[in-house]
Order: sequence, then C-alpha cells, then structure tokens
Amino acid sequence: MDRVAAIARALDRIIMRIGRLAGWAGLALVLVTIFDVVTRNMSQAPWEFLRRASEIQQAIFGSTQLQELEWHLHTVLFLLCLGYAYVKGAHVRIDLIRGRLSERPRAWIEIIGIGLFLVPFCGLVMVYGMEFALSSFQQNEGSASGGGLPDRWIIKSVLPLGIGLLALAGIAQFLNRLALLRRRPGG
Repeated sequence: MDRVAAIARALDRIIMRIGRLAGWAGLALVLVTIFDVVTRNMSQAPWEFLRRASEIQQAIFGSTQLQELEWHLHTVLFLLCLGYAYVKGAHVRIDLIRGRLSERPRAWIEIIGIGLFLVPFCGLVMVYGMEFALSSFQQNEGSASGGGLPDRWIIKSVLPLGIGLLALAGIAQFLNRLALLRRRPGG
C-alpha cells in the first residue's frame, strides 16, 4: 500500500466526518428560523396561550439572538463544509482545457493549483482569521445589537478553522494526485 495514498485517505476520512457533522447545522438553521418566525408572529395571535408563549420565548431568547444564531449556524455550515465539498469534488470548476486532458496532466494541474493558489490562500486567511478571532476574544466582543449574542470570538474562530479544513482537504487532494503520478501509466 502506498503510504502517501494512505495518508491522503486518512485526511479525506477526517474531513468527510467533520463535513457530515457540520451538515447538521443546516437542520438546526431551519429549525431555529422556523421557531423564530413562528414565535415572533405569535404575539399577534388571537388566543391568549399563544401570546403568552410568545412572551415567554421573548424573555428567554430575543428575536435578535435567534437571528444572530441563524447567521452563526449558516457560518458553521458554510465554512466547515468547504473541505468536505473539495474532497467530494463539488466545487465549481471552469474547465476549458483541463476537461480535454488525460488523467496525468489533470493531476499535474491540480497539484500546481493547490501548491500555488489554494494552500497559500488558506494560509493567509488562517493567519488573519486567527488574529481576527483573537482580537475579538481580547476585547470580549459581543453583539453590536442590544439583545444579541455575547462572545463573538467563538463564531469568528470558525473562519480559520473552516479554512484550515479546506487547506487539509487541498493537501489530501495534493497527496492523492501525487500518488496517482507515482503509479506507472496504465498500471
């Protein structure tokens, strides 16, 4: 068994598990959105018990908190699934030339793209993303809205984490292509 391919498969499995787990944020996003819309509109309900339920909901979670939670869940879903999408080959590509090439030249194009563009870009975004989250943590940043969520650094930390997973996915694909190139043509 080729050691490079084994490492790439291990990275792929980790990224796929994290992506599948993060995908559940989509369900949470839908449920929180429905809850927010329904309970916000219950304050106008003709029945007393629904108006009371809306008051209780507003006392526990304000609509501002729920709306911020919605975009936090959207952020988790988007950023933590970037690597998953890359491993699955789901990112959009504009293949004017690459689509007409055989497997080996396509592997070289992918290796060059990952090495020259993806990994350096991810490294840059990770560095600035960590500074962004750290600054938020040091300032004890919360929501700019009066009734919003505290601890903004938590969601800001998802940026370097998600981009780091994308970088790992790129490294896994780099290793996969390298393993492909190490095999004999036709074998």
